[in-house]
Amino acid sequence: MKHQRLFFWSITAALAGFLFGFDTIVISGAEQKFQELWKLGSNMHGLCMSAALWGMVLGSLIGGWPSERFGRKKTLIWIGVFYFVSAIGSGIAPEKWFFMISRFIGGLGVGMATVASPMYISEISPAKMRGRLAGMFQFNIVFGILIAFVSNYFLGKYVNAEVAWRWMLGVEAFPALLYTLMCFTIPESPRWLIVHGGKRQEGMDIFRQINPDLSESEITLLADSVEASLGDRETSAKFFTKRLKIPIMLAFLVAFFNQLSGINAILYFAPRIFEWTGLAKSAAMLQTVGIGATNLIFTYVGLWLIDKLGRRTLLYIGSFGYIASLGLCTWAFQSGNFTIVPYCIFAFIAAHAIGQGAVIWVFISEIFPNRNRAAGQTLGSFTHWFFAATLTFVFPRMAEILSPAVIFGFFCFMMVLQLVWVKCMVPETKGISLEDMQKKLGIE
Repeated sequence: MKHQRLFFWSITAALAGFLFGFDTIVISGAEQKFQELWKLGSNMHGLCMSAALWGMVLGSLIGGWPSERFGRKKTLIWIGVFYFVSAIGSGIAPEKWFFMISRFIGGLGVGMATVASPMYISEISPAKMRGRLAGMFQFNIVFGILIAFVSNYFLGKYVNAEVAWRWMLGVEAFPALLYTLMCFTIPESPRWLIVHGGKRQEGMDIFRQINPDLSESEITLLADSVEASLGDRETSAKFFTKRLKIPIMLAFLVAFFNQLSGINAILYFAPRIFEWTGLAKSAAMLQTVGIGATNLIFTYVGLWLIDKLGRRTLLYIGSFGYIASLGLCTWAFQSGNFTIVPYCIFAFIAAHAIGQGAVIWVFISEIFPNRNRAAGQTLGSFTHWFFAATLTFVFPRMAEILSPAVIFGFFCFMMVLQLVWVKCMVPETKGISLEDMQKKLGIE
């Protein structure tokens, strides 16, 4: 198989997404137990729940710097170390502050992963395969979410209730260690080597392994195009400029709308939301496994379609699915027809998986020039995690003062705005090389 190495390297980098999904969602099975154990009020409970997310905000903000300075590979290795330390610390936490610090460290890893991993995969991928390969990061996120829900269900069922929540959080140490070791086997990004490392020949050697069907002259032209994309070094190094206004706006809005759909709030508090419909606690926990399975299946569908239909079309499909499912949830909670809520939640997850979920990390990694890609990925990731953390922090309070119908109605309205944005502003990026993309967006 001529692309065997490429697939292995992409899958290895994408495993950061598996740990991302597992780390962020595993807390959903433990949140009510440690709230009871440490007698947390709604504000402190929200802070404990969002501690990892605030780490993600910081990690996404600083993740571009080590990626630029030391390379994508070394950054991916350190991400694994953060995951491992966080898992051990969260599992043994004796009190709430130790717990929050441990979760914060894991959040640093997640935030940095959303910068480094999609960027790395995008930079090693041929244009015709980039959507599927970079999309594996999202696939691994939802696979991690599913495994977290399954792990929580079985640990909650078969392990003593007093310690089950600790195992839920601590078991992540095993895949974190495996991922860290695997990262030592991958090469550095060829585009980073040429653009930032000053190692053109090493970059060309990796391009040869990635593109075994290209001739030597074509490899040389590819390296030339990477160097030519730099432009004037002083001008191109600046980020917040008129030159980059279009990709900056696109990266901010795709991340903003991703979180204003309510996806993280619904995933984090899924058991509690199902309990609002009258389900018993054990049944509510089992329903979350259904969420994870739905997410995985439809993410696979999204990755199958992303290089066929394109990013913009998937955002359309997702937007209509969001509006229908969230609108029906709003009606169900308002009218008391709770029986349809689980089906609407599953439909919401499917819409997210095919649309925003499949597209966001691929799209952000495609729209910035080589010299500005790390900063652009940082902006998109920071925006994503800032709003994720904010929503997760305020959700317990929202649940106290607002009815479920109002909460879901707000998310539905935001997705109507997203649909307008996709129609008016979002360009198609499929099948276009990273160097040609900046020409399409008018970046000189």
